[in-house]
Amino acid sequence: MRSEAPIAVCPEFSVLYEDADVLVVNKAAPLIMHPTGCVRSKEPTLLGGLRQLLAYELACGGSISLINRLDRETSGLVLVAKNPRAAHELGCAMQRRLIHKRYLAIVRGCPMWDSASCAEPILRMESVAPTRIHIRQTCHPSGRPCRTDFDVLKRIPAHGSLPDLSLLSCRPITGRMHQIRTHLAFLGFPILGDKIYGGDESLYLDFIRSGWTQKLARSLILPRHALHACDLEFPMHGDLIRVHSELPEDLAALLYV
Repeated sequence: MRSEAPIAVCPEFSVLYEDADVLVVNKAAPLIMHPTGCVRSKEPTLLGGLRQLLAYELACGGSISLINRLDRETSGLVLVAKNPRAAHELGCAMQRRLIHKRYLAIVRGCPMWDSASCAEPILRMESVAPTRIHIRQTCHPSGRPCRTDFDVLKRIPAHGSLPDLSLLSCRPITGRMHQIRTHLAFLGFPILGDKIYGGDESLYLDFIRSGWTQKLARSLILPRHALHACDLEFPMHGDLIRVHSELPEDLAALLYV
C-alpha cells in the first residue's frame, strides 16, 4: 500500500539572506526545485514559492534565476538572482569557480581516513552498464572530470537499529549531477537513505511504485538521503557573502541518539 506520508520534512523554504539583487533560501526536503513532467501538477515547488514571495519584484520587471540546484531529497542553501544583471554576474562567478559550496553528509560506515579526495570522472551509468534507473550516474574513465574533497567530522558507532555512521564534510570542486552521492558510493560509504546509490537500485524502483513503506524503512532507515547544503560563499558587487545553514533536525537527531 502506498503511503501518503511526505518523503521527509515539510516541503518549505526560508530566506537566510537577501539584498536588492540576490537572496539565499534554505530549502527543506522533499521540496522540488521546479515543475517537471513527472511531478504532480499541484505539488509545491521552490520556484513557485519564490514567484509568490517576489511577486512585487516580478511585476516591476525583475526575474528569478536559480543559480545552483539541489536534488529533491537534499536540503539546504539555494542561491537566487532577482534580476538579469545579478544572474549574469553570478553565472560568470560560477564559471570561474568563485562560488564555493559545502555539504554535510551522514554515510554508512566509518572511513579509516580523516580526509580524502575523489577525482573519479562521472557519466550516466546506462551509457556503460545496465541499469533500470535512467538518472543514475557512475564513476568511469570515459566520464566528465570532477573532484570532491571529504573530511570526517564525527564517527558514530552502531547502536540500536542504526549501523556504524559517519558525519562528513563534502566540498565539490566541480558540479556534476549527483557528484557527492556518486563519489561516496564509489569510496564505499553511501549516504544513509540514498535510494539510488545505496547498493540496491530496486529500493528506488519500489519507492517510485509504492511510496515509503515499512520494508523500505527497514533497509534505508531514513526516508530521504542524508545530505545537506550547509555553506555557501559567493562574490557580489565586490563583496564576499557567506551564508550558513545548520543541519536540520531529521539529520541532527541521528548524531546524538
